Amino acid sequence: MNRIFVGIAAVILLSLLSYACQSKDEIKTTPVSSRALAPEEANGSFPYRRLSTYGFFEGEMHLLQPSEELLFYAPASSLFTDYARKSRYVYIPEGKKAVLTSSEIQLPEGSILVKNFYYPEEMNKPEGKRRIIETRLFIHEEKGWFAYPYVWNEEQTDAILKIAGGSTEVHFVDEKGKDQVINYVIPNKNQCKSCHNSNEELAPIGIQPKHLNYEGEFGGKRINQLAYWIAEGKLEGNADQLREIRALVNYQDEHQALPDRAMAYLDINCAHCHRPEGPASTSGLFLTFDQRDRLKLGIKKTPVAAGKGAGSFTFDIEPGQPEESIMIHRMNSTEVGVAMPEIGRTTVHQEGVELIKAWISTLK
Repeated sequence: MNRIFVGIAAVILLSLLSYACQSKDEIKTTPVSSRALAPEEANGSFPYRRLSTYGFFEGEMHLLQPSEELLFYAPASSLFTDYARKSRYVYIPEGKKAVLTSSEIQLPEGSILVKNFYYPEEMNKPEGKRRIIETRLFIHEEKGWFAYPYVWNEEQTDAILKIAGGSTEVHFVDEKGKDQVINYVIPNKNQCKSCHNSNEELAPIGIQPKHLNYEGEFGGKRINQLAYWIAEGKLEGNADQLREIRALVNYQDEHQALPDRAMAYLDINCAHCHRPEGPASTSGLFLTFDQRDRLKLGIKKTPVAAGKGAGSFTFDIEPGQPEESIMIHRMNSTEVGVAMPEIGRTTVHQEGVELIKAWISTLK
């Protein structure tokens, strides 16, 4: 029996019991509101109040050992989220397949994307002790995609649905051995659409062909990630399609060409808004990795309505002058109304700033 999907009647009963009493492992963050989503507000049988109800992980929850129904995936480049590490899985209902096209992976109804955010105590020891902060679920329901944020308790035994989000203080040691403290912000349910927005519809970001079409370690062997999906019977597609899909590089890989790294960074961190289908479409600044129009990339382009976000600068990108570019000014800020991206970070991604500065320095 599929452990991810349990009887609807049992789930509703479980949910009602959960709402009737407070749990001893209630989340100890600073949410705006602690109200959980009531069963009658759910679309279909989702969402469940506790992450454990879905049956995604086997054994002790904090180990995040995926059940056999989950398929691991990883984009070549990852969105920066205050230096948090992430692990990602997709559930595709038994008997169904995702469909590969040149621009997207169409996941069937019932599919679930599972994304865990965590911090190792020491970044140089990623397999050591860690703290899981949240797990975000993206569920493809009858009426479209729905996002549900789950916040982990201090005991790391489970996570509870928190539609209002929250914040929590995170401590870790970075790669240079320095102690770091971050006020990690968990977005509320409605904020998810700020980034996951395609033509005003909620949509996944990282699970796209351009992000997944690369060779790595999947299923215990070195293989193209999407080819592995096809071999596992989870994706309808073929090798000819894979050869035609241009893929992003890992922007952290210094062996790759600087322009490719820079465009990969801008694509995964900015292009979910800055593209024709995104919420920043009226800006005229389009930052997808395949963008070749210099003006649309921001080169010598004045912003449409940046307000104080422009600072004292004139162009989004001033060729050869990163310190005179609005793009760098906004990436290098945490001030509300200036910082870009607008949500998803409370710190400056120093390595990302240096990468884009290096790229702008080469532009003429």
